[in-house]
Amino acid sequence: MRVPLSWLREYVDVAADATPEDVLAALVRVGFEEEDIHRFDITGPVVVGQVVSLEGEPQSNGKTINWCQVDVGEANGGIRGIVCGAHNFVAGDKVVVTLPGAVLPGPFPIAARKTYGHVSDGMIASARELGLGEEHDGILVLSELGVDAPVGTDAIALLGLDDVAVEINVTPDRGYAFSLRGVAREYSHATGAAFRDPAERDFAELAPGEGFQISVDDQAPIRGRVGVSEFVARVVRDVDTSRPTPPWMIARLSLAGMRSLGVLIDITNYVMLELGNPVHGYDLDKLSGGITVRRATPGEKLKTLDGQVRSLHVEDLLITDGSGPIGLAGVMGGGTTEMSGDTRNVLIEAAVFDPIAIARTARRHKLPSEASKRFERGVDPLLPFVAARRVADLMVELAGGTLSEQGGALFTEVFIEGIALPEGFVQGLIGVDYTDDEIIGALTTIGADVTDVGQGWQVIPPSWRPDLTDKWTLAEEVARIHGLDRIPSVLPTPPSGRGLTPLQQGRRRVADALAAAGFVETPAFPFTTEAQNDLHGSASGEHLPSIRLANPLDGQAPHLRRSLIPGLLQIAHRNISRGLTDLALFETGVVFLPEPGVRYGTDTVPPLGERPSEETLVELNASIPPQHRHVAVLLTGNIVARQPGRPAEAAGLAEALDAVRVIAAAAGVEIDVVQAERAALHPGRTGSLLLNGEEVGYIGELHPVVAEGADLPGRATVLEVDLDRILTLAGNRVVAASLSTFPAATQDVSLVVPLGVSAAELRVVLVEGAGTLLESLRLVDDYRGEGVPEESKSLTFALRFRADDRTLTAAEATEAKLAGVALAADRFGATLRE
Repeated sequence: MRVPLSWLREYVDVAADATPEDVLAALVRVGFEEEDIHRFDITGPVVVGQVVSLEGEPQSNGKTINWCQVDVGEANGGIRGIVCGAHNFVAGDKVVVTLPGAVLPGPFPIAARKTYGHVSDGMIASARELGLGEEHDGILVLSELGVDAPVGTDAIALLGLDDVAVEINVTPDRGYAFSLRGVAREYSHATGAAFRDPAERDFAELAPGEGFQISVDDQAPIRGRVGVSEFVARVVRDVDTSRPTPPWMIARLSLAGMRSLGVLIDITNYVMLELGNPVHGYDLDKLSGGITVRRATPGEKLKTLDGQVRSLHVEDLLITDGSGPIGLAGVMGGGTTEMSGDTRNVLIEAAVFDPIAIARTARRHKLPSEASKRFERGVDPLLPFVAARRVADLMVELAGGTLSEQGGALFTEVFIEGIALPEGFVQGLIGVDYTDDEIIGALTTIGADVTDVGQGWQVIPPSWRPDLTDKWTLAEEVARIHGLDRIPSVLPTPPSGRGLTPLQQGRRRVADALAAAGFVETPAFPFTTEAQNDLHGSASGEHLPSIRLANPLDGQAPHLRRSLIPGLLQIAHRNISRGLTDLALFETGVVFLPEPGVRYGTDTVPPLGERPSEETLVELNASIPPQHRHVAVLLTGNIVARQPGRPAEAAGLAEALDAVRVIAAAAGVEIDVVQAERAALHPGRTGSLLLNGEEVGYIGELHPVVAEGADLPGRATVLEVDLDRILTLAGNRVVAASLSTFPAATQDVSLVVPLGVSAAELRVVLVEGAGTLLESLRLVDDYRGEGVPEESKSLTFALRFRADDRTLTAAEATEAKLAGVALAADRFGATLRE
């Protein structure tokens, strides 16, 4: 909200020497956030000048310029010669002249310069050059603004260009502050300055008259609330739309972020900013009969003021007359009844519409407006009569209209339910020992009615504060009014037994370990396509159920992911396209694994204003698909860059297996790898990751076709592990192995086995047979060739044995090794290689 200071001073006593920074500091004290300071950024000399003469001079480029003699006053050098390209003025007109040394917004410094064969000693300014609007086809003629000032007068002060506006951020619960009235009241709270309410008028003069028919026909109110609770209509006749908007109003609207659109529309916008109640004006002569407020019917359309024809929804609240829809209530008017240069009679509408209905309509049609922004936050129900009369008065004053006795109003009794505020509640919640007088004073200051009921108070909030709904919001107001700086800064003491869960600790260990190993964490959006889910979410590439979002961020990726790999592929492609070709990426994130045949989601959304019942919560939880946290890794490019004396080393399966070991060590488990097949991975270069015989993930080189489809230029290796599952299988405690002080005994063994036996399977059997003396076992060779029977292979393992209580003899180590060999012979027919 932008607040011009000259406007603010009309309703609250702001010190004459108060700077914009001082005003912002005061508003910050009562809970607003400062955003910016806005000025016209004009420095003088900028004066009123009178055109003495002008001579048109055609140029070789086809353009005709005017060589003007302009009187700017004796104090400013008398008559000056100025070149001007505009043609909307004549001799005798008074204009705005920017003299050498002036600076216009841009910045655009003014200096005497030679152009078109003359020395132009200044510039005659247009409205846009002064920052007063977008009009740039001609210069600003003061008589068109209704201004007649002596030659040489300072035009900056004359046009209000010396004003300044402060901008604050207004939170959604404080809609009343989208007005000068609301901000002035808050400034009064912050400083104690006297506040003058612009809405405080005798109700007798606010009565809109009779004779104009208004009705409400809301057949489908949202949550039982009729779409309009107040509707006031007034008629002003014989307006003169050719009259200019006064400069002070144009300047204030401009500083407030709105451009001038003609005197009638400027008046409605001015009152909206002043009071906070949006007001709409209709060309009365274009209306057909009275006005009815109703919901749209199926198939109805409306052409709004922006020229768009909109298909209406049955929830949309409409303003209609005998011809049909003429406006989207509280959002935007219709094109058929808009005020124009031909308007002579105006119907003024000031209303209070249901916030939920307006918010839904504005979002449905992607049509946010200044009006909808205020209505959806709540408008003071006592304002429409005041706002309608204020607009009517300004149209009489500034547009020469006549206030008619014709009008009408629909309204309901405004009932605001009281709130019980127990004694001691505010102090206990805020942590400050406020006195009873301080509590009552703060609530009275914001406009509430406070009644002592013994052991507490009954508080009726003011009509402009719909956000005050319970004792907690009242306590917040007490704290805000008396200063948030009074609240002590005390660090809470956490209760024992709290902190991260074992699963959370495990996830952090794994992520930290991968980052320490040189991998870069790259979170991705959890959205993908159904085809990517089928390809990476299953081993065979078969179709699996996926969750489709009702309102996806990207229509080309409307499904929730079943795998982390598609996201890593997108990130890898994006980095490679920017020249980063050597990548080691990982992500820990949630995947969504709906079960076949189960319907997820819900058709009903619980209301926001109340806690759902336990049955509703159970139903909502049941509508959510299973969500597992996975960890995935992608490697592509080189793991070691080329350097003197050493060639580049490409990343591959060996590095991916190292990542598996890092994950397993951080989780406190041992993960085995066995050969497998997956649709998205290279045949023969794919493995399944097993924990205690249960598959918990996969690893492999990306299939060339898949890599090409992801726009990856070289090989890429990926792995994905069900992180939650391995942490669950690991248990809550990871016990570090004890270190033996006795020496190890090392031996090798080479076994000939059928080709169908994997090294991982043979390793498991050797470990089982060798018993507790075996400390480690590592595959060192896989030989297939001369000396080995066909359809067989020789696998060589390095074994390390150690005892905790003694030094092993060679015989003991050999005995343990041969026990493993015997079990391998029994399981796979393995033989020792000669």
